[in-house]
Amino acid sequence: MTHINHIRSVAGVDHVGIGAGYDGINHTPQGLEDVSKYPDLLANLLENTSWTEEDIKKLAGLNILRVFKEAEEVS
Repeated sequence: MTHINHIRSVAGVDHVGIGAGYDGINHTPQGLEDVSKYPDLLANLLENTSWTEEDIKKLAGLNILRVFKEAEEVS
């Protein structure tokens, strides 16, 4: 959570996301051993920090959908 919160504070909530790409890494963060742990991460962010439900939706996929849409509009 510390890393996600740092990225959010530097780049803003509209520029943060999580993906499912675990290929090519040797070590995973504790508590995020695979994507099945993402619901726990999102619940912890919502319960224990200043993240709103809308912020969580952006992190979980709305941001990337927005970026894809914007890229499609200019391609």
